[in-house]
Amino acid sequence: MPDTRFPSATAIVQSIRCGARSARDILDAHIHRIESVNPQLNALVMPRFEEARREADEADAAGRRGDPLGALHGVPVTIKDQFDVAGLPTTLGLTRLRDRVAARDGSMVAALRRAGAIVMGKTNVPQTLATIETDNRIWGRTSNPWDLARTAGGSSGGEAALIAAGGSPLGLGGDFGGSLRIPAAYCGVCTIRPTARRLPPGDRFPVRTAEGAEVIVAQPGPLARQVDDLTLALRVMVDHGVAHPSVHQVPVPFADPADVDLRRLRVALLPQVSDWVPSPAIRRALRESADALRAAGATVVEWTGAPDTTEGVLLFFRIMAATGFASLSQTLSGEAPIDLVEPNLRLARLPNALLPVLGRLLKSRGAGRLSRMLRAASKQSAAGYLDLAGDRLAYEQQMRDALEVGGFDAILLPASPLPAVRHGDTTGLADFWGSCLLFNVLGWPAGVVPVTRVRPGEESDRPDSREKTEQRAQAVERGSAGLPIGVQIAAPPWREDRVLALMRAIEQHARCQPDFPADPPM
Repeated sequence: MPDTRFPSATAIVQSIRCGARSARDILDAHIHRIESVNPQLNALVMPRFEEARREADEADAAGRRGDPLGALHGVPVTIKDQFDVAGLPTTLGLTRLRDRVAARDGSMVAALRRAGAIVMGKTNVPQTLATIETDNRIWGRTSNPWDLARTAGGSSGGEAALIAAGGSPLGLGGDFGGSLRIPAAYCGVCTIRPTARRLPPGDRFPVRTAEGAEVIVAQPGPLARQVDDLTLALRVMVDHGVAHPSVHQVPVPFADPADVDLRRLRVALLPQVSDWVPSPAIRRALRESADALRAAGATVVEWTGAPDTTEGVLLFFRIMAATGFASLSQTLSGEAPIDLVEPNLRLARLPNALLPVLGRLLKSRGAGRLSRMLRAASKQSAAGYLDLAGDRLAYEQQMRDALEVGGFDAILLPASPLPAVRHGDTTGLADFWGSCLLFNVLGWPAGVVPVTRVRPGEESDRPDSREKTEQRAQAVERGSAGLPIGVQIAAPPWREDRVLALMRAIEQHARCQPDFPADPPM
């Protein structure tokens, strides 16, 4: 089994409880690691080390007194710069918000702290949280610990990078369009996005809609290096936090993944989403994950009756573009967008009548996928927006029905068709992260677990193509040997227990393999 230099959150709790280590010792070790790797990563952007040291000393004193200890007692954690931490700004990567200091902890941070967690600081995000690369005009760009020339993903890129590099055992991120799962897949860590409305979306979130009227609902979620830590943290977030403001009572309590009998589960293998063929290492990771689940007792069958996944991915873009990206413009509030954000604003300025014309032009020039997105991006009236809400419900029902017909309990699929991309490449890849977007549209729980690394000689078998996104994908795959590869598990609403149980079975097998991405070379 590959060795790791960094203890899990679960192991930290156990070592503190048995007196093997102190909270202060563990905190200082993580601070030392952050100070070693952060100059290269630029992942932690708002440290609160002195406050954390005082809190660790208080946690040790509480242990010596015999006080009741929380589920995360003494565990150092980091927080994505989307959630309020008392005494620190919540900027969303916007210069105009860098002095807006939170007076109190947000609900999820408060939940972690009530369980005994110690906040070391806040991590980097993209400007407005609106891209899957992490960069902004305040803090700059975050890099991937496996290859500094590549992105850590976004918008929870700072969290994923720091956790992968051993600077933090546990982090809090958020996911509106793959913002937990893409960084986890790129950096080789674990995460789970809960069912829509199980938890509140986040203290500061740039997509503004009437309360309870969201068509796509953001969710916070934990990131960690082990699946058991996700279960530990998510239970704390559910038990100590509050539900989404539109939900008075969550219809299904959070169930224990340990109670899931894998022998009773039938898993649908979905080899690709839309028309994006995954890289060779990702296809291998899916095969190995399916074999691991079968060895654990589950039935895994390739899903030939899945609904059109391209339709689900394009629904995301239709919904986002329906208001002309008004929330994005409002969040920027006159601040100059970074290059990664600017294309969405340019799209918002185009009249609907021009979209089909430009779409045809792009298709004729080898940009078929971008053309498809452009044609889906028309602005809508209020009635049109309501129609989209109905389309989303109809698509979700179609997916539920297809799962039921196949007798499936969960889905195994790629987290991304590509390993971590090079800085700046995401704008040229159109809808390549659709395998994550699919579950934002559905509102279903979905998680990512690392499985392997790209092997030398299996970087790419992508054929030459006139399609520009395929050309860019080929370029991304070159030089990708050694990068981590994860897979995604999803399940119907409120079945986070199935997602976590299946992820854990995959992890137990993958951790015994020589290619498992245990620690980046930092």
